[in-house]
Amino acid sequence: MRCLHRNHGPQWKTAGAGNYLYKEQEQVKIKVGATLIGVAAALLVSACSSTPEHESKEKPESVTLSGPLVDQRWNLLLVGTDERVSLPDTPFFQIGSDGSVSGSDGCNRFTGSVNLGENQRIEFSQLASTRMACPNMEDAKRVTDMLETAYRYLIDHDRLVFFGPDSRVLGGWREAN
Repeated sequence: MRCLHRNHGPQWKTAGAGNYLYKEQEQVKIKVGATLIGVAAALLVSACSSTPEHESKEKPESVTLSGPLVDQRWNLLLVGTDERVSLPDTPFFQIGSDGSVSGSDGCNRFTGSVNLGENQRIEFSQLASTRMACPNMEDAKRVTDMLETAYRYLIDHDRLVFFGPDSRVLGGWREAN
C-alpha cells in the first residue's frame, strides 16, 4: 500500500502488512479489517430487514370447512378392505372447521391440516406426531400412511372410506357416537 499525502494537515502512513493506518501526529490506529467487518454486518442486517416486493402484506384468507366430515370424531374400522389392527388405543381423527386435523394413530397423537375439495377430494398435510414407542408400531404407521395417502373419500351412513390416487381402498372409519 502506498503512502497517502495531503497538502494540508498531517500525513498518513501504512505500517506492517497494511493492516493499520497511523496518523503521524496523533498516533490514531484504525483497524481496516474491523471496519470491513462492520460494513459487512451493516449490509447483512439491512438486507435481512428488508421485505421482498413480491410478498403480499395481506393476511391469508381463513379457511372454514363444513360438511359431514367436519367436527365429527371418526374411529378406525379397517385398514385396506378387511384388515383390523391391534393397537393400545383405537385410532381416530377429527377435522375442525378451521382446516385442522387432530387424532391418534393408536399409539401417538397427531395434528396437521386438511383440505377438502370438490368431488370428495381430501388432502392431509403437515402431519406431526408424538414419538412414543408402542408394541405394534407398524400398525400405527399404516394408519398415518393412510391419512397421508388419502385422495378421495366416500361417506355411506356412518361409514367413511378413504381411496388413494389410484382408486384403491385405503381403509374405513366409523362415525363415533
